Amino acid sequence: MQAIRFGIDLAKNVFQVHGVDATGRVVVQRQLRRAQVEKFFAAQPPALIGMEACGSAHHWARTLSALGHDVKLMPPAYVKPYVPRNKNDARDAHGCCEAVSRPDMRFVPIKTVEQQWARALHRTRDLLVRQRTQLANAMRGLLYEMGQTSAQGAAGLEALLQRIETSDEAIPAALLICLAPLAGQWRALDGEIGKLDKQILAQVRQQQAALRLTTIPSVGPIIAHATIAAIGDGRQFASGRDFAAWLGLTRKSHDTGGKHKLTGHISRAGDRDLRRLLILGASSWLRQVRAKPDKGSPWIRGLLARRPVKVAVVAQAAKTARIIWAMLSSGQQYRAPAAA
Repeated sequence: MQAIRFGIDLAKNVFQVHGVDATGRVVVQRQLRRAQVEKFFAAQPPALIGMEACGSAHHWARTLSALGHDVKLMPPAYVKPYVPRNKNDARDAHGCCEAVSRPDMRFVPIKTVEQQWARALHRTRDLLVRQRTQLANAMRGLLYEMGQTSAQGAAGLEALLQRIETSDEAIPAALLICLAPLAGQWRALDGEIGKLDKQILAQVRQQQAALRLTTIPSVGPIIAHATIAAIGDGRQFASGRDFAAWLGLTRKSHDTGGKHKLTGHISRAGDRDLRRLLILGASSWLRQVRAKPDKGSPWIRGLLARRPVKVAVVAQAAKTARIIWAMLSSGQQYRAPAAA
């Protein structure tokens, strides 16, 4: 009999395939080399295929969907309960085949090539920003060891770079040999980050949905572009709270014996990079609200009055996530909250 459902354990070179027929009997259990995968599934009638949402999963999902198959991607954590003990590739494929058949399984939308390019743009930018920060900290640390300090912030760092590039007499010549290449690398990275920022801004200007998101306080081009690259129109989420929960901005729940209990900390599940951007945006916005309270809504002013600032920042990030979902799913413009 022909298989109606497959599970695939993805890898770099060797793929494990597990297929069952309409009665649940195993009819396919074999390994395929990378070059054999497309040819094998091209010869199969349309079937349901389950895979974990891991590296290269979106590429293979698009490839197999083009062959007429119904491909579903699943979070690895949701597949794990269906994998028998003594893990190996064959049992991983078996777990994918079983999990994809469950009616309550949650699936990951297949990303387009454009979405993956956009995600790569942000990941590259994040890597360069981390490297730039490391170089700045290294220069400050080396000078601090010699008893010299610099002011905080971008202005202080720029003054420090000027001292290094002009060979300030206060800096020992032997130390300048170490600092000069670090300053050169910092300048180069800063230029590359600027180029990526311009590329992101140009793409935002061409997307109506992204432009609408930038009208939300605490949301700029970087957050708007990253959000659309991650979730598209957001319709895979049933509500704004589901989106906030996916980002890890909601508290964990622990229910037992009919008693409902929420923990004091957010779950920090889901997309870490997008969550970090939303929290940074909320922090920047609340800094302005604290300086000029009339800029903020009554809700956030009341929250700042009774809770610590960091709690208010996370709460604002969660609220922003819900607003983003509402605007993406409905296509509406941002409406500022009414004054008290």
